[in-house]
Amino acid sequence: MGKHSLTRRQFMHIGSGALAVGAAAKVTLLQPHLLSAAARPVAPSDTVRFASIGTGIRGCELLQATLRVPGIECVAVCDLYDARHQAAREAVKNSSVPTTRDYREILDRKDVDAVIVAVTDHQHRKVFVDACAAGKDVYCEKPMSHTVEDGFVMIDAAHKAGRMVQIGSQRVSSILYLKAKEIYDSGKLGEVFAIDAYWDRNSPSGAWVYPIPPDASEQTIDWNTFLDGAPKRPFDPVRFFRWRCFTDYGEGLAGDLFVHLISGIHFITGTTTVAQRAQSSGGLFHFKDGREFPDLIETFYDYPNFRVSLRCNLNNDGGEFIGFYGTKGTLIIKDSTLTYQPQDTRPKPEGYSTFGWPENLREQYLKQWHAENPLPAPLDSKVDAEAETFALPAGYSDIPDHQANFFNAVRTRKPTVENEMFGNNAALGCHLANFAYFNKSAAVWDAGAKKIVKG
Repeated sequence: MGKHSLTRRQFMHIGSGALAVGAAAKVTLLQPHLLSAAARPVAPSDTVRFASIGTGIRGCELLQATLRVPGIECVAVCDLYDARHQAAREAVKNSSVPTTRDYREILDRKDVDAVIVAVTDHQHRKVFVDACAAGKDVYCEKPMSHTVEDGFVMIDAAHKAGRMVQIGSQRVSSILYLKAKEIYDSGKLGEVFAIDAYWDRNSPSGAWVYPIPPDASEQTIDWNTFLDGAPKRPFDPVRFFRWRCFTDYGEGLAGDLFVHLISGIHFITGTTTVAQRAQSSGGLFHFKDGREFPDLIETFYDYPNFRVSLRCNLNNDGGEFIGFYGTKGTLIIKDSTLTYQPQDTRPKPEGYSTFGWPENLREQYLKQWHAENPLPAPLDSKVDAEAETFALPAGYSDIPDHQANFFNAVRTRKPTVENEMFGNNAALGCHLANFAYFNKSAAVWDAGAKKIVKG
């Protein structure tokens, strides 16, 4: 979340009312608190040693974030593309970290306590299951699974081996989302039946049109291992570096961005189930570059107690947004800010339909209404609740907080904030969205059969 944290100038601008909802809102700058990997300085004998399997864009981002987490040490890295070995060493600022193409070499090492899995979605299951069997705790990037079946196999593997698992939708460790959950749990929103969310981008990079490195070749990339679990095809660097565009390897917008929104909604609302039904619409409008996933998708989800509307659009930079609409208040997360706005639910006499009444009936109604709803005594009256806005401080990132939560669990064996059950529920929401889009029908979750069926 670092790119959405605020500078002092932006914070002062918010304070002047730029992002307040309705009347001027009180603005509070949230204080960062790294979820320390240990409550005290870590002895060398208590250091958690980890390895990263996958050191591409996200893998290197995670490695850089680990430098801010105390009590851990990167002892090995793995990637199928040779140039990423050097990128990983640069990320952890250690030129002597051992590197390999074969992740099984890492799993065989006795000095590796945990692994970060940042490979393509279609290889999550294989690496995750092997890591659990090797006795390693696992931080696995989102979405947890590439298929419905994958997710349940991964859960079984983690439970059988007794491993600690954290899925990498880091928003659930953000101080902004923790504040949102606090407000939601307080009951200040009343009953929430409608939730809207979107994450929109408008750039080639945001649409995964990443440049192809000039040294990319079958000599520098282990193409055959990359294809493991996917159909065989000739070497294609576009598929290797822009894999999110293709159904063989990724989950498109649902797996890249919906999963963050779903995870955030589940965390804030305390939801521990899967949407019962999903309907999707969208299309491929701008990025007609051979990709298979849409560049615009909108999905409507039916949950037991509320409805959720999600959108991801790669053709307009709308940023990141989640809105909770309750009977007593509204809660809005927009990029780096959170705003609570109370609803005015005080009793009021009807002022619209009575215009169709004769004057004497209208006056009779108002007289009776005021008799039944007397004004409170001056000492009993309360100041109306005010809008509140909370903002992230400059430079804040939720990635180190999320990783620290994981490494703390590795050390203490206490639960993570986003375990395999949580991660699977969020991933199933992504699968529901894509199933509905590609099948042009409602997608229904059959919990008993653990599969998605047409509605």
